[in-house]
Amino acid sequence: MNDDLIDKRIKTDFLIVGSGIAGLYTAMKLSTLGDVVIITKGNREESCTRHAQGGIAAVSEKDDSWALHMEDTLVAGDGFCDEKAVRTLVKKGPERVKELIDIGTEFDHIEGELDLTKEGAHSYNRVLHARGDATGEEIRESLTEHVSELDGVSIHESTFLVDLLVSDDIYSGALCLCEDQDGFISYDSKVCVMATGGCCMVYENTTNPRVTTGDGVAVAFRAGANVIDMEFIQFHPTALHNSKSDSFLISEAVRGEGGVLRNEDGERFMKGYHEDGELAPRDIVARAIMEEAKKFGKDHVWLDVTHLSSKFLEGRFPNIYHKLKQHGIDMSSDWIPVTPSAHFMIGGIETDLKGRTTIDNLYACGEVACNGVHGANRLASNSLLDGLVFGHEIYREIKSNGVKDDCKTIPKNSIIDKNCLQPSKLKETRSELEKIMTNKAGIIRDEEGLMRAIFWLKERLEAMEEGYSLDQQYYELKNMLRVGLLISRSAILREESRGAHFRSDHPDKKEDGKSKHIIINNEESMGFIK
Repeated sequence: MNDDLIDKRIKTDFLIVGSGIAGLYTAMKLSTLGDVVIITKGNREESCTRHAQGGIAAVSEKDDSWALHMEDTLVAGDGFCDEKAVRTLVKKGPERVKELIDIGTEFDHIEGELDLTKEGAHSYNRVLHARGDATGEEIRESLTEHVSELDGVSIHESTFLVDLLVSDDIYSGALCLCEDQDGFISYDSKVCVMATGGCCMVYENTTNPRVTTGDGVAVAFRAGANVIDMEFIQFHPTALHNSKSDSFLISEAVRGEGGVLRNEDGERFMKGYHEDGELAPRDIVARAIMEEAKKFGKDHVWLDVTHLSSKFLEGRFPNIYHKLKQHGIDMSSDWIPVTPSAHFMIGGIETDLKGRTTIDNLYACGEVACNGVHGANRLASNSLLDGLVFGHEIYREIKSNGVKDDCKTIPKNSIIDKNCLQPSKLKETRSELEKIMTNKAGIIRDEEGLMRAIFWLKERLEAMEEGYSLDQQYYELKNMLRVGLLISRSAILREESRGAHFRSDHPDKKEDGKSKHIIINNEESMGFIK
């Protein structure tokens, strides 16, 4: 890259990429150790955190225990969780949630006590929620307000991470695009924390906001970091089925409050698939919905909460209630058409329990990171807790041990002065990508479909590898192609069905599968099993 394409250089102690719960909380903690810059590709309000409806799971009553929370997490993870990671999550989670409360997060109460609810695969009512079904937004607002008032913290909006500057496996800076600049911005920092969220925009239907294009995973991978367990993509069972708009999540808490799933004949069917019925692990509910819909030649089933009063529903789920009203659905009297939708990236950048990646001074937490806590299928409402707990572990590690400062040179970036795709072609390729991923690497997979996806993705990615652009959409598509390829490669290597990964040509679970993680760490490698 030509130096004259860099408009500006900014120095800071800590660079955090992402303005969701993981990024904001980590910024809050690291601000006690130095200056912090948070960059976010859109505005500070837009993240998956904002869209989190159900709540945050943490033990807060004496009848519950961290051991029970741990057991539920391990069961949902289908024998694939790292037990040390889970123990860290559930034991330290309550203290982290208390920190949220201390800075002004207001969770819902009844008669002075926390109003706790139960979600799928939980054995106890331990999910805290806020504003009924707007937990993520309450947390995001309180954290953003608090962080914005801290000395030494600044939030740079409309700033898109293009590449990391890495030499000899040591991070030294980040190359970014900003909409109010004519070229690139170089952020030079001692540490970078990736908190960019997920990748579910690679699918046609997703509950995620449009910013979730897998940028963090793709950028870290290009820089040389390991990625792990990318075959595990969780599909939320109940998104509103509506061909005229993006998927809208119908929280699992709706089923937690007694909602039942019915097929086209009005029959309640989940008990035939799992003893826990509608509160079975998400992968089981999602596949059951697909199976029932297929029996009737449909692509959706129905969620029925008509036995609950409109007063209760509007009070408990105000956001969902009014959103459905806009679509002509009164959830107190009408069944809600629902279908599974891509929801959460369980795999991601490989980290240890201190948030460290395989690149020195590069950390990751939240959905973009994979430390083993979610196993093969994330337990409901553990994701927000994950961002808090392991953001805190990053802070503890840096406070105790400092950072490695051996990087002698800032490397040339790999991007070459050549733009390879026109805007119309970008849009066309992105649409094709979403269809390929949905049909070949979605809820149900097989070898033939995955091989077709891999071939298609590699061909398109190779056409974009040597190029630069001042158009964010160019890099988003490049990242989506890379993430799609990582998902497909990992999925073809896992020749079993486990958790959120289901192979119709390998429908059974292997005894030794729970000890095998699929890691990809360079562009030439198909991947290897650890």
